[in-house]
Amino acid sequence: MAKVKAKTGLSKLNRILFFVFVGLLIATIVIIIVSKPKVAQKAEGTAEAGAAATDEIKIEEFKAGTYGGKDFQSVEDVVKYYVEVFDYNKTLTAPYKENGESKTYYKLLGDESLTIENLLIEGQENAMINKLVPGILDGIFKGNVKGLPPSDNRDPNLDTRDDGKIDERHSHLTADDVLACNVKDNGDGTISISIQPKAQILSMPDADPQGRFFNVLGDISSTVNSISVLSFSEGTIDENFVVNYAGGVGTIKVDTKTNEVVEADYEMDVHIDVKHANVTVIKDKNASLDIIYKNHFPASDQYLKDMKGITR
Repeated sequence: MAKVKAKTGLSKLNRILFFVFVGLLIATIVIIIVSKPKVAQKAEGTAEAGAAATDEIKIEEFKAGTYGGKDFQSVEDVVKYYVEVFDYNKTLTAPYKENGESKTYYKLLGDESLTIENLLIEGQENAMINKLVPGILDGIFKGNVKGLPPSDNRDPNLDTRDDGKIDERHSHLTADDVLACNVKDNGDGTISISIQPKAQILSMPDADPQGRFFNVLGDISSTVNSISVLSFSEGTIDENFVVNYAGGVGTIKVDTKTNEVVEADYEMDVHIDVKHANVTVIKDKNASLDIIYKNHFPASDQYLKDMKGITR
């Protein structure tokens, strides 16, 4: 596995993903070189074309109306209520035990999962490397426990980024950040709000539509530049390493009487295209992969215990 010198303050998830990516990149190139690919080149419109994809709406568009006793006449109304709910839920705390020690964390804690799909080298995939991916991920990525995204912690007092400059106890999402949204009345006193933020290349925390909604990877370019075994035959890092956030959706189910979130699911979709990559003695290769990163709320008691020794 390639050595990566982490940038100061770089997110743990960012570092993990690039350990995974470089390892898979090297393994895949080697496998494809020494064996004939079993799968033909991907057709147009699949992950290989992802970097050039348009910002496509994946959910039903908004319809004005009254849902669960709440009046929504515009996308601005939906986002305003989402921000209100988000901020309120990040004021709610609860007592926990973490490995026997008393802690105060967010009342609503979530899990996280990561999958890598459509790993291609020169537009081709290989059955052998596809079998390796789950094992490599399981050995490196361990799910954490966090508050509603964007969030970097389960402790409200530590839920900040950039040395405290970004306070993630408050949502900074705006209507201009939203590509599509909708509201559904569940008929049980709750409503479900779904939001798809606008696509973004190389998203940064709290600095763009994706970064104000998901746990984005942040400054990937500097991470890639620090990988000693990886270089490029031509062009700059920005030209050859394109990280496209598009298509991800978050949905929260809210009790409209209390404004408490009773359930939530966020899926962040990231497509990475690499061109003209040199990995050790292997020269000028193109690669791509999709990262599917999910957060579910509330996390199960078993997940909390298994991941961090936390009990409610």
